[in-house]
Amino acid sequence: MAGPDSPQQQVEEKAEQIDDAELAFQGINMLLNNGFRESDELFRRYRTHSPLMSFGASFVSFLNAMMTFEEEKMQMASDDLRTTEKLCESDNAGVIETIRNKIKKSMDSQRSGVEIVDRLQRQIIVADCQVYLAVLSFVKQELSAYIKGGWILRKAWKMYNKCYSDISQLQEACCRRSSDQQGALASDQANHNTSAESSGRVTEEVLDRLKGSVSFGYGLFHLCISMVPPHLLKIVNLLGFPGDRHQGLESLAYASESKDMKAPLATLALLWYHTVVQPFFALDGSDSQAGLLEAKAILQKKAMVYPNSSLFIFFKGRVQRLECQINSALASFQDALEFASDQREIQHVCLYEIGWCSMIEMNFEDAFRSFERLKNESRWSQCYYAYLTGDRLRKVSLTRELCVLGVVEVLYLWKALLNCSSSKLQLMNQVLQGLDEQSSLGLKHLLLGAIQKCLGNIKDAVQSFQLAAQDEYGRMNNSYVQPYSCYELGCVLLAKPETLSKGRSLLLQAKENYAGYDFENRLHVRIHSALASIKEVVPH
Repeated sequence: MAGPDSPQQQVEEKAEQIDDAELAFQGINMLLNNGFRESDELFRRYRTHSPLMSFGASFVSFLNAMMTFEEEKMQMASDDLRTTEKLCESDNAGVIETIRNKIKKSMDSQRSGVEIVDRLQRQIIVADCQVYLAVLSFVKQELSAYIKGGWILRKAWKMYNKCYSDISQLQEACCRRSSDQQGALASDQANHNTSAESSGRVTEEVLDRLKGSVSFGYGLFHLCISMVPPHLLKIVNLLGFPGDRHQGLESLAYASESKDMKAPLATLALLWYHTVVQPFFALDGSDSQAGLLEAKAILQKKAMVYPNSSLFIFFKGRVQRLECQINSALASFQDALEFASDQREIQHVCLYEIGWCSMIEMNFEDAFRSFERLKNESRWSQCYYAYLTGDRLRKVSLTRELCVLGVVEVLYLWKALLNCSSSKLQLMNQVLQGLDEQSSLGLKHLLLGAIQKCLGNIKDAVQSFQLAAQDEYGRMNNSYVQPYSCYELGCVLLAKPETLSKGRSLLLQAKENYAGYDFENRLHVRIHSALASIKEVVPH
């Protein structure tokens, strides 16, 4: 009777049984289910096992750096990413443990298929590493770092584009080959040599995973660049970046349904787009419900996979807030806060939303507590949190109308008025009507117009926007009021065919006649989206 295998043999057999793609997928799922520490341990245990597991370890290191914003961890993440990059670019990267175990007993024809997959996988990983290194470079907020980061991103985009094209061609060839083989398989089902695996060809399943892997970065590039304001597009085009919103969304949707480790991240990216980016930049005009159906469908589909994920519960709260279910949103953000007990940055985004929901409800004490904690704990946007905290403190001032004006102004600029209930909007309207401060009249009319628009009183909204656009006295104090008023008035006029031309003229006026005012970039993004929507309806 044979004796037990040696420990070394057991390790080798175990290594052969490990599917690094599946293991990496499990590691990311573990991370999203609040198992940050466990995910980190898993990836680090197998980081020398394959380029994919090395990237997983580096990605978790990168997330840790971005969540803590600590210099030491940012340097560690940078080192880890470069280590993974060097591993992928080395001549021996294709024959480290996983690949060696898979091909050591194969024939030369089999080796070619594995090597194609390995080469593409390593190129995608290098591009991913380049993107995260660029982000770490941007965080330094230095001119040289921005320039360096831009060129790093350019290199990453070229790699994504090439891999995406190569994989798409391989998929087409695989489909043609599959059709051609139908007759052969039917005539000789016992002949296993016709399979893609034994012939050394790349299987459809592997190509689908690779397409999902590259589609995450490829889609994010398209989506993010599509939202760049026109006056910055010259710089972006100089670097060779594209920007197709629909292509970006399609690629992320493909990635989210794949078996690649980045599939859960693509799902989060889609939720982020539908619940944060789309409403904030008004990418679908005044349609505040745009994207909500997609977000709700994603959350419902993933509920069983991520039942207690702080991030998925957070996005559930975002959907509820956009549906004006503020009490339900507060409950979801509070749940997410508790589930993220070991993840400080996730706690902070939950606190941020709790603060905003409290402000929407005009519950200033709870809002103050959230923003005060963020001001003291967060390493990001401390000046912004200090402003919000101070803004809430001003509620004790004798000039109640000016205090409410400040609150409504912030809610307007951050596209949160749409989330307010009719009763709260009526209360804001009533208070602002009693404001007579001469220097704030333009701002007052802009905000009154926005409130009336939310309430559906379009005629009153137009009148208020016109008064705001004509205000010259308060222009020095609130330089953004006039361009924003032109934009708002233009958007209202776009709704009717007979006033569409006038609306377009006002949008162009807001875009071209004003410069150097506060919140200029975000308005340019909104104007760009509004003008693009006109072209979709009435092509030029």
